[in-house]
Amino acid sequence: MFKGVLITQEIDNDRKKSVAAVTDLDETQLPEGDVLVEVHYSTLNYKDGLAITGKGPVVRSFPMVPGIDLVGKVISSDSPRFNTGEMVVLNGFGVGEVHWGGLAEHARLKSEWLIPIPQGVEAKHAMAIGTAGYTAMLSVLALEKQGVTPDAGDILVTGANGGVGSYAIRILNRLGYRVVASTGRMEEADYLKNLGADDVIDRHTLSEPGKPLQKERWAGVIDCVGSHTLANACASTQYGGVVTSCGLAQGMDFPASVAPFILRGVKLIGIDSVMRPLADRMEAWQRLSELLQPEDYDAISEEITLDQVVETAYKLLDGKVRGRVLVNMKAQ
Repeated sequence: MFKGVLITQEIDNDRKKSVAAVTDLDETQLPEGDVLVEVHYSTLNYKDGLAITGKGPVVRSFPMVPGIDLVGKVISSDSPRFNTGEMVVLNGFGVGEVHWGGLAEHARLKSEWLIPIPQGVEAKHAMAIGTAGYTAMLSVLALEKQGVTPDAGDILVTGANGGVGSYAIRILNRLGYRVVASTGRMEEADYLKNLGADDVIDRHTLSEPGKPLQKERWAGVIDCVGSHTLANACASTQYGGVVTSCGLAQGMDFPASVAPFILRGVKLIGIDSVMRPLADRMEAWQRLSELLQPEDYDAISEEITLDQVVETAYKLLDGKVRGRVLVNMKAQ
């Protein structure tokens, strides 16, 4: 037996609702896979928060163990890629949505979803990075590959207090970019500046409907928010600039015009972290291992226990959590 967060579905006044709780589980309940992992750390991402609270249609089948991230030790393996005792990382691939995920002490997974922990990165630090840091790195790589250099101009990071935004700021700062952070929590300005933001602006300057074309301000954008914020970011990106989109905290809609793309040559690049090919994952994790230092993880992440996951999920969606939430499976 082992413990995990389990989301079940119940009928309440003829309506279906999901209920999440920490419970005892058995290995016979685990789904199919060729690698069994003892989970050491998982994380609490925005998508996990939606799944646990039932505030978003993340879970595709019930019951479900949430958790799109995990790091742990291989207990047994039927795959030639991994040996017993090896430390592995998982991000995405529908885990926590259609396949039981990382917010349990054991997980059975498909070997093609796993990668070894990068050399020099501790298990705890790998999960402090998690999907958020990995997505931030994919976004920065997209800017680099489109020729956006530090001398091109300011880089806007929206949703800056979240996990992706926090890591994007730190990575960009380490690479020499000038970063402008957009946040709805201006009281966190010192936190963002300590991560490397050169300027902090209120998200309300971007989150309302705006003109199709606005003053050129950004050489590049890492947007974690979507909706009007993404539309305004595109409208205010300079000629030939690049905007990456990786989140929907404000909404899935994109109320924009084609003007920035056909009049300024702005490029909009979608960042998918869930089904990303193995080569891209390895590249991103290698760069992360080179750029980040131990003090970065402490600055961006806080640690909780498995028993604290459900209550913290509600705080996350209420905007009361900053940076990364690291879940220590072995802590009581």
